[in-house]
Amino acid sequence: MATEGQVITCKAAVAWEANKPLVIEDVQVAPPQAGEVRVKILFTALCHTDAYTWSGKDPEGLFPCILGHEAAGIVESVGEGVTEVQPGDHVIPCYQAECRECKFCKSGKTNLCGKVRAATGVGVMMSDRKSRFSINGKPIYHFMGTSTFSQYTVVHDVSVAKISPQAPLDKVCLLGCGVPTGLGAVWNTAKVEAGSIVAVFGLGTVGLAVAEGAKAAGASRIIGIDIDSKKFDVAKNFGVTEFVNPKEYDKPIQQVIVDLTDGGVDYSFECIGNVSVMRAALECCHKGWGTSVIVGVAASGQEISTRPFQLVTGRVWKGTAFGGFKSRSQVPWLVDKYMNKEIKVDEYITHSLTLAEINEAFDLMHEGGCLRCVLSMHA
Repeated sequence: MATEGQVITCKAAVAWEANKPLVIEDVQVAPPQAGEVRVKILFTALCHTDAYTWSGKDPEGLFPCILGHEAAGIVESVGEGVTEVQPGDHVIPCYQAECRECKFCKSGKTNLCGKVRAATGVGVMMSDRKSRFSINGKPIYHFMGTSTFSQYTVVHDVSVAKISPQAPLDKVCLLGCGVPTGLGAVWNTAKVEAGSIVAVFGLGTVGLAVAEGAKAAGASRIIGIDIDSKKFDVAKNFGVTEFVNPKEYDKPIQQVIVDLTDGGVDYSFECIGNVSVMRAALECCHKGWGTSVIVGVAASGQEISTRPFQLVTGRVWKGTAFGGFKSRSQVPWLVDKYMNKEIKVDEYITHSLTLAEINEAFDLMHEGGCLRCVLSMHA
């Protein structure tokens, strides 16, 4: 493309400081260096993780920065040594890298990757420990190795998945975070079997994706738990078979679930990030075999607790990141499943706005009637 090798000036939503409105700025985006890819972001969705860092509660949060990590776009140019993508390829940036070379990638036991984490965790690129974003010479930090609230971004080549050029980018951008996290928690982390009884705590995008994954796995009962009863009608469309609102009961929610299920569920999923709910999710599991998966991200410094006897008597407590999916290998597979109508994506999108309306989009997200809001970056 004509911009190859040049600095691109484009619009981006900059978080100058915690909890202050994002500001649309003209940002300079440097060309990609060795092992890097510059991507024209066409669509990005909003996720609660963006809001968490923006709130100032994230110990890794750095300001000023460009947030955003659930997106899709087209490769504009590549740096030296990049072979797996080329200009014009349709891609999804992946905050969970996959280098296929490190101890984690080679273990066969995890989807975590250690190659660029030391850089992405501190808002810079690996090759020179510097940012590719600046405003009038002042560096702006990267976020999660993706920074998709910019019309152009630079990512590591191990953090970008090449997808089918036929896939609609305004839809499949959701496959960069929330939907795979929920589906994978069921399919990869818990490995839910047909006939299982499942409890889902929190019916936002991730919780609904858990329900969808559980339905696909053949779960016999999928119990949705949320304090907002308005979410229940929507949840039915994603496979939830029955609903419990903890506010309607005097006794602890774990006891309510145990009573409803003849001793507890086979699998539970916490999709909120609340440590007291994490305890309830474990303790509503059936003695002897129940497994609870922590999907939600709790605030920094928070700790989980339960009586050890809960684990001694056979319950299992585990966690998941990006649903256990290996990003570069499996995101293209998820896109293909969507194209074959085997997984939902469109149904999670409740609002569509533009980059200029990003602050309103975050307001919508916090109001509860919004699952995913997709921003058109160049409208």
